[in-house]
Amino acid sequence: MTQTTSSSVPKTYPCPRCGTQTAWQDNKFKPFCSERCKLIDLGAWASEEYSLPAESTPFSDEL
Repeated sequence: MTQTTSSSVPKTYPCPRCGTQTAWQDNKFKPFCSERCKLIDLGAWASEEYSLPAESTPFSDEL
């Protein structure tokens, strides 16, 4: 019986954008699987699609 070492099998994880299993090692787009997913995510941040829920805007009563 042969045993596979963890160093011979590249570790993979799901791309946070599309879910495709992606190798971490030698991936210049990590944590994404490709440049496309990286740019889509950057665009989502730039257009403020990601936000944290808040009851009110800080200092909103001072405007």
